[in-house]
Amino acid sequence: MAKTVPVPQPGDSAGPSAVHRPVVTRCLREFTGAGYDKGRPLLVQAAWFAVLHLLFVKWWFPARWRPALLRAFGARVGKRVLIRHGVRVHWPWKLDIGDDVWLGEGAWILNLEPVTIGSDSCVSQSALLCTGSHSRRSATFEFDNSPIRLEPGSWVAARAVVLRGVTVGRGSVVGAGAVAHRDLAPGAALTAKGEWA
Repeated sequence: MAKTVPVPQPGDSAGPSAVHRPVVTRCLREFTGAGYDKGRPLLVQAAWFAVLHLLFVKWWFPARWRPALLRAFGARVGKRVLIRHGVRVHWPWKLDIGDDVWLGEGAWILNLEPVTIGSDSCVSQSALLCTGSHSRRSATFEFDNSPIRLEPGSWVAARAVVLRGVTVGRGSVVGAGAVAHRDLAPGAALTAKGEWA
């Protein structure tokens, strides 16, 4: 339920002239998760989490076997894909990877919705592709999820974040530490300061 309370704006005092905006009173215990389909039965989900944490992320697990494990759980993975240790994939069956893709150490693909990574793309160390979010206007904080697409030849650099619903255009770069919250045109580059090059 929304109620109106004063929200001071930059340069305003908190007095009577402050701007009023609706503020949502959250009740997280009423969260339903409506509209989110995990895509596989609970037993398959549990099996994947066991494999992920016991084998897939480990430094000693051979990199050449990681694509095969993803395929075994329903991912589409192209040829010559390099997946370093520490990479986390939330749901393999919602992942589509082209040929000659690199996933760097510690990259996290939080794919509550589908993630597509085009051929010759690179997701660098500790980068995050996050398809999940919540509706800020929902009193019960319901999901507001959407797919992510990396077009061929794109690069998500170290510690960069791509948020839900974003398409990173062909040959585009999300620079180190940058947050992509809207689409990047082909050939564009986004810096950590939010500047476009």
